[in-house]
Amino acid sequence: MSSDTPTGASRHFVLAAGGTGGHLIPAFALAAELHARGHHAALITDERGAAIPGKPDFLTAHVLPAGRFGKNPLGWPSGIRAVLQGRAMALRLFDAFEPSAIVGFGGYPALPALLAATSAKLPSVVHEQNAVLGRVNRLLAGPVDAIATSYGAVDRLKPKHAGKVHLTGNPVRADVLALRKKDFPAFSDESLLRILVTGGSQGARVLSEVVPDGLAMLPPALRQRLQVTQQCRAEDLEAVRARYASHDIPAELGTYFEDMHERLADAHLFIGRAGASTIAELTAVGRPAILVPLPIATDDHQAANTREMVKAGGARMIRQEAFQPKELAKQIQAMAMNPASLANAAHCAFNCGRPDAAKDLADLVESMSGLDLMDVIRVGEGATGAVSGVKGRATAAGAGRDRAA
Repeated sequence: MSSDTPTGASRHFVLAAGGTGGHLIPAFALAAELHARGHHAALITDERGAAIPGKPDFLTAHVLPAGRFGKNPLGWPSGIRAVLQGRAMALRLFDAFEPSAIVGFGGYPALPALLAATSAKLPSVVHEQNAVLGRVNRLLAGPVDAIATSYGAVDRLKPKHAGKVHLTGNPVRADVLALRKKDFPAFSDESLLRILVTGGSQGARVLSEVVPDGLAMLPPALRQRLQVTQQCRAEDLEAVRARYASHDIPAELGTYFEDMHERLADAHLFIGRAGASTIAELTAVGRPAILVPLPIATDDHQAANTREMVKAGGARMIRQEAFQPKELAKQIQAMAMNPASLANAAHCAFNCGRPDAAKDLADLVESMSGLDLMDVIRVGEGATGAVSGVKGRATAAGAGRDRAA
């Protein structure tokens, strides 16, 4: 079932997501797809989530308490009280909204809504953006009816839950997905090499410290053709600007770029962190990358996120402790000294993309409300990427992603 196929019935759905862009972006994409199919959606989040840009105008946000549970047990009682309060508020919302299913996207703000769904015996789905099942999704894996994953192989997923797993991919913003129809920017021995560097919404200091000096170590024939766009922390901006100036490398710097999708469209190479949304966008568009996983990420999930793209040949991963100017220059040369190598890496990244993620996730969510499950990819035993019991579009999803280099 696709967005242009009438469902024959309008449903109400509640989406619950933690207060970070990594959780909210796929929730927004699903909301847009459900809205296009004639359904109604509401969002449950926290105060941070309500402030995340990109929320569709039609999507009403409800801010609920959602306690956090850190390493110090002394804070757990207050966290439990907040969760119970949020659960009670979610139940009242369900009474008024009468949802057909609840969809959680991880993060502590999703917990009260999913607990309320279990209490009210409402169908529920959790979506995992990373290649490691997050803490909240691990807690909810037993009670929920389905687990949607972004990768074929997902760590911390118990074998007993494998029968619930559906490989949908991680939905991305519509403006990024539209770039999939455009070719990789022309690149030759004479053309500019446009590099995009970001470390997430707040930038990353290690990128500011290493990337300018690494680019300066490239052979002159390549260094003289560089055009860099880099997102930095505000406090690092002038120091980074001075570094690029000292190396005579043209660079546009900023703390935030509203037109990031356009900059991604022009980029030949990405250097940055390996968050779930970053990987989903790189593979949706087909952009080669040098990825530096955040070393303090829970369960080292950013390193796990790189596995599929690296194995396919679309990216190279450098651990932060090894991320030094000389190593960065070495990896850039390996990818970009030969134009054909860079184009091939872009092709490999493209073939890792799952452009139908929002549609496949919407199909799964609709199936929870009694509508037919037409073409969601179901992962078999072990959640290792084997596909079984699939109909419709998903049967050829892998082949459909491939294209000529």
